[in-house]
Formats: sequence, C-alpha cells, structure tokens
Amino acid sequence: MKIILTTLNSRYTHSSLGLRYLYANLKELQENASILEFSINDALQSVAEKILMNSPNIVGIGVYIWNALEASELVQIIKKVSPQTTVILGGPEVSYAPLRVNFDNADFIIQGEGDTAFYGLCKNIINATPPENKIIKMSMPSLKEIELPYKYYTDEDIQNRYIYVELSRGCPFECEFCLSSMDEKVRAFNLDKVLEEFENLWQRGARNFKFVDRTFNLNMRTANRILDFFLEKEEPYFAHFEVIPDHFPASLRKKISQFPHGALQLEIGIQTLNPEIANNISRQLLLDKIEENIIFLENETEAHIHLDLIVGLPGETLESFGKNLDELVRLSSCEIQIGILKKLSGTHISRHDETFGMVYSDLPPYDILKNNQLSFHDIQIMKRFARFWDLTYNSGNFKNSIDLVWQEESVFENFYKLGMWIYEQTNSTWMISLQRLGELLFLYLTEVKNLAPEMVAQKMLEDMMKLKGRAVPAYLKPYSADFTAKQKVGTSGFNKRQN
Repeated sequence: MKIILTTLNSRYTHSSLGLRYLYANLKELQENASILEFSINDALQSVAEKILMNSPNIVGIGVYIWNALEASELVQIIKKVSPQTTVILGGPEVSYAPLRVNFDNADFIIQGEGDTAFYGLCKNIINATPPENKIIKMSMPSLKEIELPYKYYTDEDIQNRYIYVELSRGCPFECEFCLSSMDEKVRAFNLDKVLEEFENLWQRGARNFKFVDRTFNLNMRTANRILDFFLEKEEPYFAHFEVIPDHFPASLRKKISQFPHGALQLEIGIQTLNPEIANNISRQLLLDKIEENIIFLENETEAHIHLDLIVGLPGETLESFGKNLDELVRLSSCEIQIGILKKLSGTHISRHDETFGMVYSDLPPYDILKNNQLSFHDIQIMKRFARFWDLTYNSGNFKNSIDLVWQEESVFENFYKLGMWIYEQTNSTWMISLQRLGELLFLYLTEVKNLAPEMVAQKMLEDMMKLKGRAVPAYLKPYSADFTAKQKVGTSGFNKRQN
C-alpha cells in the first residue's frame, strides 16, 4: 500500500512539522510512504498530478486555515480522477466543529492530534476493516509514546526552509480567540531527547529554528536549556520563539541579552492593553510587567521583537485600539503586527456574538466583518491600515522618516489619516513599488502635513540610500546634492582614518 503525506504550505520556505510526525510514527508502513509538500501558490491540478503519479492507495492531507479552500479543491480533484484513492484529512482546520469549508469528498477526517491515529487508520484500511464513521475523534496521545520527527527533515529542507520544532503542546491560558486555549493542559516532550535531535539537526547544517510552542517562557528550566543550546553555538543562526509578555525573570533576561544581533526573534502577543477588553476574552494582562519587559527587550537586548495587536476584539473601539498602538510605539521601536480578529471553530470567542454584535466571514480566515463598535467600513479601513503599516513602519524602509507622520502627536490618528490618503491615491493596497510608496510618503509629508521639503528629503534620503548602489529616486533628486556631498565627506574621513 502506497501512502502519500502532503499539504499546501503558505510559502515555499515553510515546512510541515505535522507531516513529519505522521511519517515518523508509521512504523512498518513507513517504507511505503512519502512526503510531498507544496505551497498554496501551486496550481492545484498540477499538485494532484504529482500526487497521483505515485499511484497512492492513501493520501493524507494536512489542513490549516491558510489552505482550507485549496485543500477542499485538491480533495475534489483527486477523488474525481482517482476515486479508488482513500483521502484522509487532519489538522487544526478540520479538528473542530463546525466545518465551514466543504470536505464532503474526503473519506475520513481525523480530529485532534493524529500522530499515532493516522497509522491506526491506515492499518484498518489496509486490513479492509475501515471505521464506519467518517469523522474520527482522537484523545490526546502521550508525548512519551510519539516518535520524534526531526530526522525526516531532508538536506534540501535544512538548506532552504525554516525548521519547525516544538518542546511542548498546549497552553495554560484561556484566550478565547485562540485554539490553544482548548487544550486541557501543557504537555512537554522529553527535553534530553529533543535536545539530542536538535544537535543532530545542527550537525547537518540546520541554522533556522522556529519553535511552535505557544508559551516558550513558561517553564524556566526548559527555556534556559534551549537558550544555552544556541548560546554555545557559533554564529550565524536564527531562533524564533512565541513568548508571553509578563514573564521574564532574571535568568531569562541574562541569557536573552547575550544573543547577537539577528540571532533571536521573539513574537509577543499583546493583543490589547485595555484591561476591560482583556477581561472580555479571558486574557491575563499585567500592564506593569508588560511595560517593564518591553523596555528591557528594547534597550538591553539585540533580539528582534514582534508585538501583536488585534483589531475587532469584543468591546474594543477604534479609540481604544489607537491608544494601544500609541503606547506600544512609545515603549518600543520594534515591529508591531496588526491583525484582524478571526473566529476559529471551537474557540469560545463565539460567546460574544450576540452581546457585541460580532459578525464574521464564513470563509477562511473567518475574519470579523463588523460588530457593535466597528462598522464593516471601519474594518475595511483597518485592514488597509494594517497593510500600509506593514509597508512603511514594519518594513524598516522608512525608519528615519515615518515618525514625521505623527511627530509628537497620536501615532494612530495620524497614521490613520495617512492610510486613508494613500488609498485615495492608489485605490489598492497591493502592487505598490517601494519607489511609488516613497513618493507618496514624500508628497503627503510636504503637501498635506506642510513639512519643509528639504528636511523631509534628508530624512528620506537616509532611508532610501542606506543600501549601496541604489539610485536616488527622481522625487528626491532636487534635494540630494547636499546629502551626496555629506556622504562623500563621511567616506573620505573614514578612508583617512583607515589609512
């Protein structure tokens, strides 16, 4: 029996940890199984063709929020072309009711952690004793009984993709918008075995590690040992962790501060700084600790920080969200990721639907369309706000000039106006080149904000010309003579010091 394990990753540089867990736990069936990974940008008929060229008896597909629609279409193609092939689905997007994408064409759906369940189902199919029910609900397997998947990352994966790893599953917090809040408890893998696998990956050349644990800094013993693992290695390397913002004891601070620039990335879920809104979604909010830790990370470490905020939380107004953004920009110069609230099946966020008039899209990613505080138009504006924020503030392309938009005033209110103005000029949030975006920013600052063109140009030249070999944009050329002269003087002085 030939088994193909597959999924559609959100991009080529990503890899599927879940498929490798299934493969690692196939026991004697492993010799007749293969992993084939694709991306959501691949043509689905071509994906189906490559899968079916292997003449599989069983195809297992990992389904996630980013590939649910594509996975549904892929199942349909496979079953039309090869109806005798058994298609099994698993993953977060099919593990909780209601299933809002049509997966009727699939033969079986495993709900829950399928690491060992997939093997059992394949055995039943091979032995001609398949279960009667299409949906198979699994209890949580013991992590001690699961074979680790890391040796099944190929050399190509190691050279070209992020390597996803984990130390534990589950989350102790009950944030109502998150699937991890559905887990009963946090369960940890054997740390010694995991570290042994990480060492093997390192010896094979792995240098990009993305930890999928929801709360890396929950267990200090584990966190410190993992940080020590990397601190003992030679640069360059990259490690990404999701952390909670209010738990950075002295031992963790000391180690984080030792990491070189670019080696450590921390994703910190703030979501809201409004205590009332945090209480609505059962989220712990220790404001003093959060502020203290953000300031520490900003000023005493070289870690790359992502702070997350969510638009559309039950009860939160635009004014409240704006205060959150203003405060985070005051505390830190790091990236601030602005997301739109999503209603994932199985989460408790649905309990607010009637009270706050929460209305969501029925299609992935199930983002909010409106509520009692925010109209559909408001949500659309904030989606564009988030996109333009990424292109300007988060991109780092306008590090010296973007704060001219707000100067000493409200970040949110002033960037809101900028976003509205850019959209009036472009009628789009996509396919805007860096040069076009820079020109729009220059026009806005000089013609709408009435700032001195010479001053704005000098700031923007510092941004646009920080990469060697880049040509001076046409809109900045009238102001570039002094800047070029200063650069030459600076280079000359540097050369003299070198000589």
